[in-house]
Amino acid sequence: MVAQDTALNLPPPILTIDQDRLFQETGLGARSARAIEAEVETLAAENAQIESRLIEREQDLTVRRPELPVEDFRALADAFDGDVQRLRDAQDEKARELSRLRDAARQEFFNDVAGIISDIVRERGALVVLDRRDVFLSADRIDITDEAIARVNDAATLE
Repeated sequence: MVAQDTALNLPPPILTIDQDRLFQETGLGARSARAIEAEVETLAAENAQIESRLIEREQDLTVRRPELPVEDFRALADAFDGDVQRLRDAQDEKARELSRLRDAARQEFFNDVAGIISDIVRERGALVVLDRRDVFLSADRIDITDEAIARVNDAATLE
């Protein structure tokens, strides 16, 4: 059927798109990605500061250990371990929230550009668009990524 469609010069019923490229190479997607990346960098800086403070506390405990009674040292060490765990849990939750924000931003982006992709699908007479990563082998002529990037960027300049 595909060979027959090609021989008759019919449009392919299946198109592919590289969703990552579409997101990264359009102004709209790139702005969204930069905003999330700024949050990731802020979290990384915060983690570095926390790590530095914890290292100082741990070194202080190590220095004080010989002069403290065992019970006092154990109480300080347990408190330190509890603080480390609470900080780790809080930072992990922040990282999960950033991941959720990243996913939501991508979903919002694809919702925003769905009409443009639908126009390309309709113009090409296609029935379905698959993510290029899910396709083992395809002809380049069914990939609409470059056209979609151009149209999304054009639409953004009209707004």
